[in-house]
Amino acid sequence: MVMIDHICIHNIQILYYMYTREERHNYIKEQLTKRSVLRVDDAARELGVTEATIRRDFTFLESQHALIRNHGSASPVSFNAIDVPVQRKALLHSEEKMRIARAAAELIEENDTIIITSGSTIESLAHVLKPKGYLNVITSSIRIGMILSEKENVNIFMLGGELVKNSLSVRDAYAIEGLKNVHATKLFFGCDGLDLEAGVTMAFIQEARMHNVMMGISSQHILLTDSSKLGKKGIGLICGVCDLDTIITDKNCAEDFVDKTLKCGVNVITV
Repeated sequence: MVMIDHICIHNIQILYYMYTREERHNYIKEQLTKRSVLRVDDAARELGVTEATIRRDFTFLESQHALIRNHGSASPVSFNAIDVPVQRKALLHSEEKMRIARAAAELIEENDTIIITSGSTIESLAHVLKPKGYLNVITSSIRIGMILSEKENVNIFMLGGELVKNSLSVRDAYAIEGLKNVHATKLFFGCDGLDLEAGVTMAFIQEARMHNVMMGISSQHILLTDSSKLGKKGIGLICGVCDLDTIITDKNCAEDFVDKTLKCGVNVITV
C-alpha cells in the first residue's frame, strides 16, 4: 500500500510540475531548432500552460531576436534577410505594422510629393494615409497603386519595368529610368535587414539599388520597419543607418539600438 501511494504521489508531482519561465523559453528555442513552425496551442499543450502564457513567451523571445512571432505561431530566426511573398509578409506582425503606418501618415504634409516603395508595412501606410490637400505619390508597387486609386486627391505615378511576382512591384533599370527628372519631398520605404554595422539592406541587390536612387531624389528618408528586421542582413545595401532622417518602428526594438541611432542624429519613433 505504501509503495502504491508513493507511486501515485510521484505521478501527481510529474503531472503538476510547473516549468519555470526560463525552462519554457529554453524548450521553445530547442523546438524551433527542430520545427519550421511552433504553434501556440501545441506549445501550451506540451508545456501544460495556457496559450496566453505562450503568447507572452513568444513576445519576449521575439524581443530578444530568438524567434519570429507569426499569427498563432512562431518561426525560427534567420539572420540572413530573405525574400518573402508580400501576401505572407502582411500576416506577420500586422498590429505593429499598422501602428507604424499610422505614425508615418502623420508625417505627410499638405501638397506633398512622396515616394512609396513596395512591402507589407508600406502597404499599411497606403491604407491609412489621408491626403492633406493634394498628394502626389510615386510608387513601384502595383498593389499600392490600386489601394491609393480608391482615395480622393491623390495623383499616382507608376514606375514601369518587369513585374516581380513576390512583391507585385518593379525594381529593374526601366523602373530606375522612370525616376529621372523627379524630386520628392519624402521617401517612405521598408527593408529586409537593419543592423548598425551592416546598415539598411534588402534581399536583392537590384531592389537596394533602386531604393538608393530614390534616396538621391528625395529630401527626407523615412524607414518603416518592425523590430523583427533588427540584426538581419541582406545582400543589397541601401544605406547606413546614420544616413536616414527618421526610423519608425515598434516598442520591441532593442533600447541599445535606439540609443545608438539617436546619437547619429536620426529621429527614432517607437509605437
